[in-house]
Amino acid sequence: MGITNRISLQNVRGDVFGGVTAAVIALPMALAFGVASGAGAASGLWGAVLVGFFAALFGGTPTLISEPTGPMTVVMTTVIATFTAAHPEEGLAMAFTVVVLAGLFQMLFGVLKLGRYITMMPYTVISGFMSGIGIILIILQVGPFLGQAIPPGGVLGTLRSIPMLLAQIQPVETFLAVLTVAIIWFTPARFKKLVPPQLLALVVGTVISLVAFGEADIRRIGVIPSGLPPLQMLTFYPGEIQRMVFYGAVLGMLGCIDALLTSMVADSLTRTEHNSNKELLGQGLGNVMSGLFGGIAGAGATMGTVVNIQAGGRSALSGLTRAIVLMVVILGASGLAASIPMAVLAGIALKVGIDIIDWGFLKRAHLLSIKGAAIMYGVILLTVLVDLMVAVGIGVFVANFLTIERMNALESKGVKAISTGDGELDLTPEEKLLLDQGEGKVLLFQLTGAMIFGVAKAIAREHNAITGCQSIVFDLGSVSHLGVTAALALENAVEEAVEKGRNVYVVGATGSTRKRLDSLRIFRLLDPSHTEISRLEALQAALVELRATAD
Repeated sequence: MGITNRISLQNVRGDVFGGVTAAVIALPMALAFGVASGAGAASGLWGAVLVGFFAALFGGTPTLISEPTGPMTVVMTTVIATFTAAHPEEGLAMAFTVVVLAGLFQMLFGVLKLGRYITMMPYTVISGFMSGIGIILIILQVGPFLGQAIPPGGVLGTLRSIPMLLAQIQPVETFLAVLTVAIIWFTPARFKKLVPPQLLALVVGTVISLVAFGEADIRRIGVIPSGLPPLQMLTFYPGEIQRMVFYGAVLGMLGCIDALLTSMVADSLTRTEHNSNKELLGQGLGNVMSGLFGGIAGAGATMGTVVNIQAGGRSALSGLTRAIVLMVVILGASGLAASIPMAVLAGIALKVGIDIIDWGFLKRAHLLSIKGAAIMYGVILLTVLVDLMVAVGIGVFVANFLTIERMNALESKGVKAISTGDGELDLTPEEKLLLDQGEGKVLLFQLTGAMIFGVAKAIAREHNAITGCQSIVFDLGSVSHLGVTAALALENAVEEAVEKGRNVYVVGATGSTRKRLDSLRIFRLLDPSHTEISRLEALQAALVELRATAD
């Protein structure tokens, strides 16, 4: 596979139509996310152009549409608010530098080939933090929805300011915001195929604001510069570098998750398979370019990707077409956006927040698993009230801990010790007869399956229960994996049995299992005649030694 993405000229018509359609949807979303982030409409538009163009050209998912998304905008809002509050003059430049850092982190993840690991997290955690992001986006739009600026302090600041926001509500702007949400929500499906409801709401809301409320004092976007964006110098403020790197890592990781999850959606629709590591390189380069030219961060956008595919897009040409169409609009028709009310964009962003929430899983989570539901709700609360990465980290830790606990419980059932032929083990009639003839003095200690670290406790428990036997046969023939901790527990069991003068046999160890036992030097404790034989031969030898001792 080459450096650039898979651009095909066999489906030019479908790719161009898909790109144009995706551009029509991207325009109102880019404006809304740019304003919501605090960077401005122009930053949202250029983020959509630059991230979309370079991710399409160098990414690993041909049909993926990349642009500012709800999750990325939520983090961008925090980044911009944090640095502009601390450094009013240089804060925005520092925020764009964080976007560049996020892109560099994504490229690093791609170079290290971490793509396939990034989305390997429990769905309860993914659902929780996506729903949490949706709630944050909704909360942050409360101020603009009511005709006012976003209060300082982020989510908690907005929640504390709700009484004041309600007291100072601007009825006209709130009406426009409600109208916007209503148009997006209730547009009939047959009309959605003709025109995206977001664009319809943007046009209708703007026209009504000019015709019916032309004399009212309505907050509008204002003039968007029509030329190419200026190059932003990387700005690192002494004392803030650590925080900038942290936010860059958070934004980069979130962008990876967002993009790769969308790539999986694209795969399911096109029946293809994306290159996750290459996609991270493309996403990273897109965000680097966006940050360098004053655009906000972006990632793979599910809505744009699905629309692109449904409209006929099949190669990276569709994503390039979309980016070029948007750039032409910015350069040639940006003046038309000056009259768009901020309340209309708040309505669009609020509806996006509602759509991000995983309503389907929220309704069913408690029916599937109480523990899983608890993890999801915990991640939502931590995402909204504390921090996104804290929520994901704690969620993944708890979910993996519970998973390991269940795996240990299952694998521990594969540790069994029997001294009669009536046990649960799958033995041949001859082996069962030999155990019965041993009269409890010959013990078969069998390990089955993957022996991970939690199984060490089961090995120790079974071994500690051994009393009165004179010979032990450790059967490892059915072990698929022997972890270090389990191997050490087995070593302790063998050493203790040898110290107590019991006849010990270790049979069935092959491949990586035998290699690990060799490295622990377990076989040096035993005679080769006790390790290089079959289970049947070990039982026979144990019975012979038992009878010899009795004589």
